[in-house]
Amino acid sequence: MTTVLTPASSSAPPTPPRGKQRKPARSPRLRAQRTLLSVTIVAIVIVQVYPLLWLILTSFRTAADFAGGNPFALPSSFTLENYERAFSAGNLWLNIANSLIVTLGASVLIVVAGMMGAYALQVLGFRFSSLVRVLFLLGIIVPVQISLVPLFIDYSQVGLLDTHLSMIIPLAAFALPMAIYLFSSFYEYIPRETYEAASLDGAGPYRIFTQITFPLSTNTIITVVLVNSIFIWNDFIFGNTFVLSDGLKTIPLGLQNYIGAMGNTDWTATFAAVCVTITPLLLVFLALNKAMIQGLESGATKG
Repeated sequence: MTTVLTPASSSAPPTPPRGKQRKPARSPRLRAQRTLLSVTIVAIVIVQVYPLLWLILTSFRTAADFAGGNPFALPSSFTLENYERAFSAGNLWLNIANSLIVTLGASVLIVVAGMMGAYALQVLGFRFSSLVRVLFLLGIIVPVQISLVPLFIDYSQVGLLDTHLSMIIPLAAFALPMAIYLFSSFYEYIPRETYEAASLDGAGPYRIFTQITFPLSTNTIITVVLVNSIFIWNDFIFGNTFVLSDGLKTIPLGLQNYIGAMGNTDWTATFAAVCVTITPLLLVFLALNKAMIQGLESGATKG
């Protein structure tokens, strides 16, 4: 007797060919969440980008067009006279130079002191290092306003008043706690075996710092510099308190030169001056944005 093998029941669903697998259907709740997230992101981008775009467009409007028409409308004509008045009405180049000196000086001081402080606290370690770290972190919650009067008195006594250092020192000091926190968080992920191997090869703490820790900290350095440079570049409170002469005014102080008699302000020239002053910082931020994100997220890889 011969047994005949019958094929599988035709009721079974056919197997789809490879490369054409059907994607699982998204649930309505997931689609709603994605839509809400997309709308939120678009709204945030509009809120962030619109003021900058409006500032740039307004800097090219004529003064009569801005004063007589809708200030939020598109320019009816474009002109470069606002930029000419921006440089002629105030010492814009001198203000930019002063801001560069203060920003670079404070950034260097923040990076050097922050790296060395974090290296001593996190890598070398010493007695009561945890207490010292807590004291540094407490500096984050200290408001800068309480230091203005004591610093003014001290600066006037030691001859630092109305100098670049009068702005560089407090700006670096108040940014130091956050810098130490960022560097310490990064050093925590560097394998201890790396330091032990360097010590066995005869490297001391200074050589380990310069040849191992410092090269690995490039992205963290960029992060610390960019985060603090934005606040240093736009600082007004320390400059307005400790700077007395026009030759040392930074950009936020120099913008006061565009306010005329009886509070009249040349708005279009002011907007042009603001565009000139924010362009360098914006370009640097866009160029180093990727390194900044890596400095916030990445650490040394163990392996």
